[in-house]
Amino acid sequence: MKKFLLSSGLMFGLSACGTTYVLPDIDESSATRAKSMFVEAQTETSRKTVSHATAERRFQRVARRVEPVAEKFCEAETASLNGFDCDVQVAIDLKAKERNAYFTYAKDRPVIFMTMPILQDMQNDDEVAFVMSHEYGHLIGRHIQKQKQQAMAGALILGALTAYSNAQAASAGVSYDPDAVGRNMELGAAAGSRAYSQSYELESDTLGARIAKASGYDPVKGAQYFARPEDARTEAGNLSFWGTHPPDEKRLATVLAVSAQIEAKQGLQRKQ
Repeated sequence: MKKFLLSSGLMFGLSACGTTYVLPDIDESSATRAKSMFVEAQTETSRKTVSHATAERRFQRVARRVEPVAEKFCEAETASLNGFDCDVQVAIDLKAKERNAYFTYAKDRPVIFMTMPILQDMQNDDEVAFVMSHEYGHLIGRHIQKQKQQAMAGALILGALTAYSNAQAASAGVSYDPDAVGRNMELGAAAGSRAYSQSYELESDTLGARIAKASGYDPVKGAQYFARPEDARTEAGNLSFWGTHPPDEKRLATVLAVSAQIEAKQGLQRKQ
């Protein structure tokens, strides 16, 4: 019974994370159009790579429009969170050799990086704007903070259950692995950090679509960058941009559904 109550309590703590916003319902029209767009994107065989100078100019042009809109959007959505920092540094990662875009914290300041290779690979301002806005979605959704909480909860769940099992084994005079607790805590942390990862991506798409649209860009056109037929891992074996941002029809359908909500003047809906 104690084992069940411990497990239930910790699992409740893990389930307390998840998305802040209700993800849009995907109607038949959005699903059908998304399927067609996804198939079309998957058959694309050639994209022109632009120069460093062109890529940097495009990045700066888009950032000038997206940053103020995204900051205002962020401040409105996080007004109830004391001290939440919406002043994001948006920069080009000039050292990275792979196509990537990511949100992180540097010295406690929120930062969005886009690498030069991904900027050179993008074909229009809408793609840059949507990916940039999507990364703002991770900030507003507090996904890094939630994943840390999930990792801690996962470590506690497996660690506590393993410790309980070891104690039961010891009291019964049965041998047990004294290193199992630490090992299983690491496994639990890894599993916990991955919980809701797909939902967080869709939530970032939902928020990013609204930011991109408010900045004057076409989120549907921009989101098609996610639908390309790319490998999930780089040549070095690391997760690629498409490995951390899995391409599928649901992503495009979500952005289409959000665009329909915007046209119908429907706002974001928070979970109760």
